[in-house]
Amino acid sequence: MTVTRRITLALAATAVAAAVTTATALAGPAEERAKPKAAGELRVLSMNLWHGGAQVDDGLTKQLAVIEKHRPDVVGFQETSGHAAKDLAAKLGWEHWQSSGSLGIISRFPITSKAETISGGAGAGVRIRVDESTGQEIELWTAHLGYTPYGPYDACFDQMPVDQIMKREAESGRTGQATELAAALKSKIANADETPVLVVGDFNSPSHLDWTDANQHCGYGKVDWPATKIVAEAGLKDSYREVHPDPASDPATTWSPVYPKHDGSTGEPEPQDRIDFVHYAGGKLSVRDSSVIVEGSPSPYPDHAGNAWPTDHAAVLTTFGLG
Repeated sequence: MTVTRRITLALAATAVAAAVTTATALAGPAEERAKPKAAGELRVLSMNLWHGGAQVDDGLTKQLAVIEKHRPDVVGFQETSGHAAKDLAAKLGWEHWQSSGSLGIISRFPITSKAETISGGAGAGVRIRVDESTGQEIELWTAHLGYTPYGPYDACFDQMPVDQIMKREAESGRTGQATELAAALKSKIANADETPVLVVGDFNSPSHLDWTDANQHCGYGKVDWPATKIVAEAGLKDSYREVHPDPASDPATTWSPVYPKHDGSTGEPEPQDRIDFVHYAGGKLSVRDSSVIVEGSPSPYPDHAGNAWPTDHAAVLTTFGLG
């Protein structure tokens, strides 16, 4: 793990551990908020904001540009630094929920519940009414799982055996956090055909659906990365792999557009992986499209401040049919 990644993620981890607010907050006067459309399509974005946008010049403006260009209906954020979801919602005239740490949610539809959280602030969710005419709601959760030790470094840099990598996955907290998240969502997933469930986030882990070919991943074949496998076994589907099932032809890397090498522009090649996801459950949702988003050609760290793209992760946008 790079010194830079260790320091920046340590700051985020400290924020994640902070207590989360549970009140739903309203952003702007009601007349300024977009009126909910009829259900039929739902655009869901997951985006890590890299310390609330502070790592690039004029971060808030650049974040807004992403939202306005790609037109999500709901967004789950990570690394908000305790303010970015609130700031973006105020600019957009949307509703929001903001933690005091990493997590945040914005929605152009009404948020109808207080937030529920898992311990340590690694995951949180709210209910959102996406169709006033029918009362149709969804559950939207955002998650930011533990970042160290980082499995691809154990594999690609240290060539650890898989059983040792799995032990270190547990040490990272990700395995326990994913287990707790799945437990918190068990009854909701059981009811997902009535109220669809969405879990988005930065898992800081590759997917068990992706590490299947030794030619792609540092000589390893199949690795059942536990964080994603746990939520899959709980009944959540990976929306990106639903429409792009072949990881060999479509790896969909989200970490990292500004770390092509281990120290940004220098060092060993950085393991490139898909660690950001939009998961879902419920028969009313059908995946129409899913894409990994990066604007332009970001300059690598440490020459990143002028990038139009405001973060060190790619974002994930999934368009669902809803009905």
